[in-house]
Amino acid sequence: MSEFDEFLQHTVTVDTWTGEGMFGTEYAPTSGPVPCFKDDTRKLVRSAGGDQVVSETTLWVFDKTHKPKFVPESIVHLPDRDATVISCGDADSGTLGLPDHLQIVLT
Repeated sequence: MSEFDEFLQHTVTVDTWTGEGMFGTEYAPTSGPVPCFKDDTRKLVRSAGGDQVVSETTLWVFDKTHKPKFVPESIVHLPDRDATVISCGDADSGTLGLPDHLQIVLT
């Protein structure tokens, strides 16, 4: 159990974007539950392509093994809606001993 588990009050599942196929956009099968902290604050962010887009939700995930699930264009199933991954940041404190985590920015 992590010292931050009490803050992870939400769970999401993810359909990871795998690319474009013969019949359109393709996704991996829906993941199992991913514990997270959710912040529904609207803000203007930049996409991977450099465009300005509006983010409605940011997730913090403290288990960094989930990073491969959150590639841009993946679909995240939130408790109240589905959202698309804009970006996934990897906060790594190195030798400082601070909490390493993922910050996932969603539409």
